[in-house]
Amino acid sequence: MNELSPRERELVAIGAAIGSNCVPCVEYHIPVARKTGLTDAQIGEAIELANKVKQVPASNVYETARQLVSVGSQPDKSGSCCGASEPHA
Repeated sequence: MNELSPRERELVAIGAAIGSNCVPCVEYHIPVARKTGLTDAQIGEAIELANKVKQVPASNVYETARQLVSVGSQPDKSGSCCGASEPHA
């Protein structure tokens, strides 16, 4: 796993940390990214891009939930998001 440079690996790690909402990962990888020579501007750009990517599915879930409530629709219960046979409490 040495195809990516240390700088590239840290940018990927920061993106993954943002995407997974992992504060300890962000706190760890930003200083390491600086040590690889990345500037705060470069790290900031990676953070903003990761956040934009993360917001797409979050926005889709929010809009779906609002639509289900506003039109009184019932979700298709043929499949469950988490394998539960009963609705969540």
